[in-house]
Amino acid sequence: MRVVTALGSLAVLGLAACGSTTTAGSASSPAPTSPGGAATSSPAAASALAVRTTSLGPVLVDARGRTVYLLTADTPGHPSCASSCLRFWPAVPPGASTPTTLPGITATIGTTATMAGGKTLTAGGWPLYTFVQDSKPGDVTGQGVKAFGGTWYAVSPAGKAVTTAASSSGGGARGGY
Repeated sequence: MRVVTALGSLAVLGLAACGSTTTAGSASSPAPTSPGGAATSSPAAASALAVRTTSLGPVLVDARGRTVYLLTADTPGHPSCASSCLRFWPAVPPGASTPTTLPGITATIGTTATMAGGKTLTAGGWPLYTFVQDSKPGDVTGQGVKAFGGTWYAVSPAGKAVTTAASSSGGGARGGY
Protein backbone atom coordinates (compact mmCIF):
# COMPACT_ATOMS: atom_id res chain seq x y z
CA MET A 1 0.00 0.00 0.00
CA ARG A 2 2.87 2.38 0.77
CA VAL A 3 4.36 1.74 -2.66
CA VAL A 4 1.05 2.57 -4.36
CA THR A 5 0.67 5.72 -2.25
CA ALA A 6 4.25 6.78 -2.98
CA LEU A 7 3.78 6.20 -6.71
CA GLY A 8 0.55 8.19 -6.68
CA SER A 9 2.30 11.04 -4.87
CA LEU A 10 5.14 10.97 -7.39
CA ALA A 11 2.66 11.12 -10.27
CA VAL A 12 0.98 14.19 -8.74
CA LEU A 13 4.37 15.83 -8.13
CA GLY A 14 5.43 15.02 -11.67
CA LEU A 15 2.32 16.68 -13.07
CA ALA A 16 2.85 19.74 -10.91
CA ALA A 17 6.44 20.09 -12.07
CA CYS A 18 5.60 19.81 -15.78
CA GLY A 19 3.85 23.09 -16.40
CA SER A 20 0.37 24.37 -15.97
CA THR A 21 -1.73 21.37 -15.05
CA THR A 22 -5.15 21.42 -13.47
CA THR A 23 -6.65 18.45 -11.63
CA ALA A 24 -9.89 17.83 -9.80
CA GLY A 25 -10.94 17.63 -6.16
CA SER A 26 -13.04 14.82 -4.68
CA ALA A 27 -16.70 14.19 -3.84
CA SER A 28 -19.46 12.25 -5.57
CA SER A 29 -22.30 13.12 -7.92
CA PRO A 30 -24.88 11.32 -10.03
CA ALA A 31 -23.89 9.93 -13.45
CA PRO A 32 -25.94 11.29 -16.36
CA THR A 33 -26.03 9.57 -19.74
CA SER A 34 -24.14 11.07 -22.66
CA PRO A 35 -25.29 11.26 -26.32
CA GLY A 36 -26.49 7.92 -27.64
CA GLY A 37 -26.60 6.43 -24.14
CA ALA A 38 -23.46 4.35 -24.79
CA ALA A 39 -21.02 6.36 -22.68
CA THR A 40 -22.00 7.27 -19.16
CA SER A 41 -20.63 10.15 -17.16
CA SER A 42 -18.60 8.90 -14.27
CA PRO A 43 -17.18 11.32 -11.73
CA ALA A 44 -14.80 8.57 -10.62
CA ALA A 45 -13.38 8.42 -14.14
CA ALA A 46 -12.65 12.11 -14.37
CA SER A 47 -9.81 12.15 -11.82
CA ALA A 48 -7.51 10.64 -14.41
CA LEU A 49 -7.71 13.82 -16.53
CA ALA A 50 -6.27 17.30 -16.24
CA VAL A 51 -5.51 20.28 -18.49
CA ARG A 52 -1.97 21.12 -19.57
CA THR A 53 -0.68 23.79 -21.92
CA THR A 54 1.37 22.29 -24.76
CA SER A 55 2.62 23.55 -28.12
CA LEU A 56 -0.99 23.01 -29.27
CA GLY A 57 -2.38 25.18 -26.47
CA PRO A 58 -4.44 23.74 -23.59
CA VAL A 59 -5.17 20.03 -24.03
CA LEU A 60 -6.37 17.17 -21.86
CA VAL A 61 -3.70 14.99 -20.29
CA ASP A 62 -3.87 11.71 -18.40
CA ALA A 63 -2.81 11.17 -14.77
CA ARG A 64 0.84 10.92 -15.92
CA GLY A 65 0.67 14.23 -17.79
CA ARG A 66 0.65 12.61 -21.24
CA THR A 67 -1.40 14.21 -24.01
CA VAL A 68 -4.80 12.63 -24.61
CA TYR A 69 -6.02 12.02 -28.18
CA LEU A 70 -9.21 11.12 -30.02
CA LEU A 71 -9.50 9.13 -33.24
CA THR A 72 -11.74 10.51 -35.99
CA ALA A 73 -12.72 6.94 -36.97
CA ASP A 74 -14.46 6.62 -33.59
CA THR A 75 -17.87 8.07 -32.88
CA PRO A 76 -18.93 9.44 -29.51
CA GLY A 77 -19.38 6.50 -27.15
CA HIS A 78 -18.11 3.96 -29.70
CA PRO A 79 -14.36 3.26 -29.97
CA SER A 80 -13.00 1.55 -33.08
CA CYS A 81 -9.40 1.12 -31.86
CA ALA A 82 -8.67 -2.57 -31.12
CA SER A 83 -5.73 -5.00 -30.72
CA SER A 84 -2.76 -3.57 -32.70
CA CYS A 85 -4.24 -0.07 -32.50
CA LEU A 86 -4.34 -0.22 -28.70
CA ARG A 87 -0.64 -1.19 -28.62
CA PHE A 88 0.24 2.19 -30.14
CA TRP A 89 -2.70 4.15 -28.75
CA PRO A 90 -3.54 2.84 -25.23
CA ALA A 91 -7.01 3.71 -23.96
CA VAL A 92 -7.05 6.12 -21.00
CA PRO A 93 -8.31 4.07 -18.03
CA PRO A 94 -10.81 5.48 -15.53
CA GLY A 95 -9.38 6.82 -12.25
CA ALA A 96 -10.29 5.83 -8.72
CA SER A 97 -11.40 9.09 -7.02
CA THR A 98 -14.75 10.82 -7.45
CA PRO A 99 -14.38 14.54 -8.26
CA THR A 100 -17.46 16.66 -8.87
CA THR A 101 -15.61 19.43 -10.66
CA LEU A 102 -12.75 19.44 -13.12
CA PRO A 103 -11.19 22.88 -13.18
CA GLY A 104 -10.64 24.02 -16.74
CA ILE A 105 -12.47 21.05 -18.31
CA THR A 106 -15.86 21.91 -19.81
CA ALA A 107 -16.45 18.57 -21.61
CA THR A 108 -18.71 15.95 -20.09
CA ILE A 109 -16.42 13.20 -18.78
CA GLY A 110 -17.56 9.58 -18.83
CA THR A 111 -16.52 6.04 -19.69
CA THR A 112 -17.25 3.54 -22.42
CA ALA A 113 -16.21 -0.03 -23.18
CA THR A 114 -13.15 -0.54 -25.37
CA MET A 115 -12.99 -3.01 -28.26
CA ALA A 116 -10.72 -5.12 -26.02
CA GLY A 117 -13.40 -5.36 -23.33
CA GLY A 118 -11.94 -2.85 -20.85
CA LYS A 119 -13.08 0.68 -20.04
CA THR A 120 -11.79 3.98 -21.34
CA LEU A 121 -12.48 7.55 -20.38
CA THR A 122 -14.47 9.75 -22.73
CA ALA A 123 -14.60 13.53 -23.12
CA GLY A 124 -17.64 14.88 -24.89
CA GLY A 125 -18.42 11.23 -25.63
CA TRP A 126 -15.15 10.66 -27.54
CA PRO A 127 -13.06 7.66 -26.39
CA LEU A 128 -9.64 8.85 -25.17
CA TYR A 129 -6.17 7.46 -25.86
CA THR A 130 -2.52 8.30 -25.28
CA PHE A 131 0.31 7.70 -27.80
CA VAL A 132 3.26 5.42 -27.00
CA GLN A 133 5.69 7.75 -28.80
CA ASP A 134 4.87 10.63 -26.44
CA SER A 135 7.83 9.98 -24.15
CA LYS A 136 7.26 12.78 -21.64
CA PRO A 137 4.51 15.10 -20.42
CA GLY A 138 3.78 17.81 -22.96
CA ASP A 139 4.77 15.74 -26.02
CA VAL A 140 2.26 15.90 -28.87
CA THR A 141 3.90 13.55 -31.37
CA GLY A 142 0.57 11.88 -32.13
CA GLN A 143 -1.02 15.10 -33.39
CA GLY A 144 -2.32 14.69 -36.94
CA VAL A 145 -1.14 11.09 -37.33
CA LYS A 146 -3.24 9.23 -39.89
CA ALA A 147 -3.58 5.62 -38.76
CA PHE A 148 -6.17 2.97 -37.93
CA GLY A 149 -8.85 4.40 -40.17
CA GLY A 150 -8.74 8.03 -39.10
CA THR A 151 -6.69 10.95 -37.87
CA TRP A 152 -5.50 11.36 -34.29
CA TYR A 153 -5.94 14.74 -32.60
CA ALA A 154 -5.20 16.05 -29.13
CA VAL A 155 -8.38 16.80 -27.16
CA SER A 156 -9.31 20.28 -25.97
CA PRO A 157 -10.78 20.90 -22.50
CA ALA A 158 -14.15 21.19 -24.32
CA GLY A 159 -13.81 17.58 -25.56
CA LYS A 160 -13.16 18.61 -29.17
CA ALA A 161 -10.34 17.71 -31.56
CA VAL A 162 -7.50 20.24 -31.61
CA THR A 163 -6.85 20.34 -35.35
CA THR A 164 -3.99 22.84 -35.40
CA ALA A 165 -0.39 21.78 -35.94
CA ALA A 166 2.08 21.84 -33.07
CA SER A 167 4.35 24.88 -32.86
CA SER A 168 8.03 24.27 -33.61
CA SER A 169 8.86 24.15 -29.89
CA GLY A 170 6.78 20.98 -29.31
CA GLY A 171 6.47 17.59 -30.91
CA GLY A 172 4.79 17.29 -34.28
CA ALA A 173 2.98 14.59 -36.12
CA ARG A 174 4.88 11.47 -37.12
CA GLY A 175 3.99 8.85 -39.67
CA GLY A 176 1.04 6.48 -39.35
CA TYR A 177 1.09 2.79 -38.44
